Formats: sequence, structure tokens, C-alpha cells
Amino acid sequence: MSEHLQSTEEIEKIDDFLDSGYKIKYVYENLSGMFVEFARQEEVVLLQILTADARKYFSAKLQEQTLLQ
Repeated sequence: MSEHLQSTEEIEKIDDFLDSGYKIKYVYENLSGMFVEFARQEEVVLLQILTADARKYFSAKLQEQTLLQ
């Protein structure tokens, strides 16, 4: 899969979780990529973000969420 397609797919997943009412709960990084925990009530899901473009997009969304709190 090309990096552009992978970035687009990861960005869509981020948007899907946020649009479904999930909030960013926890973020951590290691050599395997960025891992994001999204939480909605008692439900928690984990998303791995590998591409730089998706990480930049996620960072902007995290700042938005922080400003809205």
C-alpha cells in the first residue's frame, strides 16, 4: 500500500472514532509507531498510527480536543 493511501486510511479512522463520540484518552509512542487509546463511556479502542501525515493530523485533533475541554 502506498504511504498516501495508508495516511488517508489512518486519518479516516481517526475521524471515524472522533465523530462517533470517542475522546482521546491516552497516547504513547515507540519504535512501532504511535498508539492512541480512544474512550467512549466504558468502551476503549486502540489505534496504531504509522504515517507521519496521520500523526500530524492527529496532533491537530488532540490540540482541538484540549482547547474544547
